[in-house]
Amino acid sequence: MKQVIQNFKTGELYVDDVPLPSLSEGMVLIENHFSLISAGTERGTVKVAQANLINKARQRPDLVAQVIQNIKKEGLKATIAKVKSKLDSLKALGYSTAGTVISSMDTNGVFKPGDRVACAGVDYASHAEIVAVPQNLVVKVPDEVSFEDAAYTTLGAIAMQGIRQAETVIGEKVCVIGLGLLGQITCQLLQANGCAVFGLDLSESFVGIANKYSADKAMLRNDPNLRAACDNFTNGHGFDTVIITAATQSNDPIELAGDLCRKKGKVVVVGVVPMDIPRDPNYYRKEIDIKMSCSYGPGRYDVNYEENGQDYPYAYVRWTEQRNMETFLDLLAREYINLKPLTTHVIDIADAEKAYDIILGKVKEPHIGILLRYSENETKARSVVTLAGKPLSQVNAAFIGAGSFAQSYLIPNVKASGASLDGVVTSRGITAKNVANKFGFNFCSSSVNDVLGKQEVNTIFIATPHNSHAELTIQSLQAGKAVFVEKPLAINTDQLQEVIETKKKHNHPLMVGFNRRFAPVSIQVKKEFASAGEPIVMNMRINAGMIPKDNWLQQKDVGAGRIIGEMCHFIDLMQFFTGSEPVRVFAECISTSNDKITPADNISIVVKFKDGSVGNLTYLANGDKGMPKELIEVFGGSRIGVINDFRDGLIYKSGKTVKLKSSGKGHKEEVDAFIGALKAGQESPISFRSICLTTLTTFKIHDSLHTGLPQDINVDELL
Repeated sequence: MKQVIQNFKTGELYVDDVPLPSLSEGMVLIENHFSLISAGTERGTVKVAQANLINKARQRPDLVAQVIQNIKKEGLKATIAKVKSKLDSLKALGYSTAGTVISSMDTNGVFKPGDRVACAGVDYASHAEIVAVPQNLVVKVPDEVSFEDAAYTTLGAIAMQGIRQAETVIGEKVCVIGLGLLGQITCQLLQANGCAVFGLDLSESFVGIANKYSADKAMLRNDPNLRAACDNFTNGHGFDTVIITAATQSNDPIELAGDLCRKKGKVVVVGVVPMDIPRDPNYYRKEIDIKMSCSYGPGRYDVNYEENGQDYPYAYVRWTEQRNMETFLDLLAREYINLKPLTTHVIDIADAEKAYDIILGKVKEPHIGILLRYSENETKARSVVTLAGKPLSQVNAAFIGAGSFAQSYLIPNVKASGASLDGVVTSRGITAKNVANKFGFNFCSSSVNDVLGKQEVNTIFIATPHNSHAELTIQSLQAGKAVFVEKPLAINTDQLQEVIETKKKHNHPLMVGFNRRFAPVSIQVKKEFASAGEPIVMNMRINAGMIPKDNWLQQKDVGAGRIIGEMCHFIDLMQFFTGSEPVRVFAECISTSNDKITPADNISIVVKFKDGSVGNLTYLANGDKGMPKELIEVFGGSRIGVINDFRDGLIYKSGKTVKLKSSGKGHKEEVDAFIGALKAGQESPISFRSICLTTLTTFKIHDSLHTGLPQDINVDELL
């Protein structure tokens, strides 16, 4: 299918053929008929991508801070590689579309094939022939509304939310600063609400459109008679509300709003403007209320609402994103709003670059609303796009999932190991296409069946969200593939049991990405204690840092939390050092009334091993990032081994200190070991029993927290 794409590294903007997006639970698959280019927002997005590296950094100081922090944690070389990978990415453009439902997996059963719908959402309602959109960002379009007008729905919801924040009532006099597309729609909505509307802009053409179709009166910002006209319009009282819909780096809209607003009036900020609010003489002396409007309304930036499909109770949150979208369409159907004069261009998707030349000023044409049009095309619905025909090697690999971790630590190492990269599958076609181009895959897809069903693919790497690991592992084993799955193997006992039963029937190599045991410094430490002849004590202090509760990793049904998703690394490392099996575990976490804190992320765990060894894991999210993340200490046999954040290590023995060199956390070495085992016809470098023990131990840690008691670990009950 065709999609508008921008390369964030080069700034190049083009239309390309990518796999159609996959459909999953809570999503709706839609064939677009029209999509709206939001000139103000998308102009800014495109300009950032087209800026050089220094200017990109100036515009995103938050990301620069992350890079500096990453250098401290992972070193300069690893950080440079990660930044290059991030920059060399493809970005989807657009967030407001209208089309027809192809199929739906919405949990409420609302949407059926053939339904006419409007859609919202960055990275979802994109400029593409087919899109997959979360159910709460999809609304049905009334029969009276054309697809062209319905494509404006997201902008309409943004304008509506600004008005809801203003809490305007019939008869109030409102000034709208900024008469671009968002401002024009805001003016029309205000008029439909019974308000008298005065518009301001720097553009003569926008002022002309507003005077004709959207506002009671509109003027140029720099008109010398502006102040007198505003006084006449408000009878000298000032505006009840000023709504800022402009997008500018100037502070003038904020200053002007305070000047034009009446005493005890309101200023609502919808557009992207600086907010250097001058205290005197207006905001302080008039006691003006300043309010922000957050995009399309309640639900925006809430993962549970937008991505997980959890609606807010109608009685308590009357106007959500979705309900704002529905109301805008209802007003269109009742002809309270007229969008026809706002549509200045309708351009075919194949010629989308021309549209961006217009909004970037490369082509001088008056414009305000630009629609992209999609024609019917039976060949657009393809899950596979073929890129190359490179020869296949003994280990022919395909990836299911290819996020930043896979692109930084797995795919480059698989390629360097001599394995061939055949196919890559991601839920979003644009990501699959980007990864395939970047690393040289032969094909990309949005369907796992395209790699599971390909006979030439003999090895599957799984790097998807945690809740899908077990099912994809089972499918891959059943398809006769060797499997490398990122940790964890499973997120509950039932999943683990299913994997075990499948492995018994389809005994193909299975590896889980417990990389730290493969780190050179870990191997050196293990050698030192191989001849200890007695149990060892291990202390592992992990300064992991806080992850917010709305992060996917913290969601029980998706990431399963950090005990299962991250602490498994250190249970595996304990097994590696001892060469023994865990038999009992006890855990205690902090107690707190602070709702931002996840208590189980701040935990002390004691693991007893069959050979008498003990492992102490202290995992912390409430510390400071300035301290190195991981400190590993091993005691036994009159010696001590220390690993300092996997950058270096020390061995204390016979009163002397031996320094150990390190070159990372073992990501390359684990991939090399796995690929090497496959080439030699051997099993996984980590035994399946050990993998199951690690996974089961993480479940038992949860049980210990819930019961307050030590938990026995007996994997034979599952095996």
